[in-house]
Amino acid sequence: MKFRLFYVALALGLVSGPVLARSVVCHKAGEREVAALFDRWNDSLKTGDPARVVANYATNSILLPTLSNQPRLTPEAKADYFEHFLAKKPDGKIDSRWIEVDCNTAVDAGLYTFTFGDGSVAHARYSYSYKWNGKKWLITSHHSSLMPEKN
Repeated sequence: MKFRLFYVALALGLVSGPVLARSVVCHKAGEREVAALFDRWNDSLKTGDPARVVANYATNSILLPTLSNQPRLTPEAKADYFEHFLAKKPDGKIDSRWIEVDCNTAVDAGLYTFTFGDGSVAHARYSYSYKWNGKKWLITSHHSSLMPEKN
């Protein structure tokens, strides 16, 4: 009878115990570490290998890419986008950024410029959200859009 009352109280949230206790270990990165995540992503672009780029993304993540109107939700859809994007030989450079870091999450947002192998340039806005998976930082959301106004 005691155990039944304990489980009823546990289910109602009246008691807590080691059964439900989960300790969360926060991996709080510094701004430099978060900034380096863009460099890791940009370096993977330079390999020309879509799989290397997609490895920066969590399995459950979204890519809203610069040069496509289609949201990319699966690793296969992301690889398809990067296969075409990498053919342009992109090289990204951060123009300005804002970084926020919290327990096991980080955001890097701002403006960047891509220079392509043919010499063309694309100025865009970006935001990356990252999550610590216990081993490394992975992108959970990546939005990139061309700047709407021409200078």
